Amino acid sequence: MRGHGRRRAGGEGQMDLMVWLLAGAAAVLTVRAAAAQEGFLRAAVNGLLGLGALFLINISSKYTGLHLGFNVFNGAIAGILGVPGVMLLILVQWVLT
Repeated sequence: MRGHGRRRAGGEGQMDLMVWLLAGAAAVLTVRAAAAQEGFLRAAVNGLLGLGALFLINISSKYTGLHLGFNVFNGAIAGILGVPGVMLLILVQWVLT
């Protein structure tokens, strides 16, 4: 079934990436502002931000060459440690390769 897919021009993929990155940055700033309270909400937001960072790393992997798989280990590290956990995963991947 050829011819049914829509081809994109060269710059459209980069524009989509920029839109997603800007939307993610706006979401992070909004969530950080809302998470000024202590306790469970702060831990939940930290975990969601870590998983979001893992997602953004994987979205941008085509442009950066950096890829972290979605698996139980990476999800647990990103969910528990947040964004510093994702940075730790990147560092471990860099050291081991």
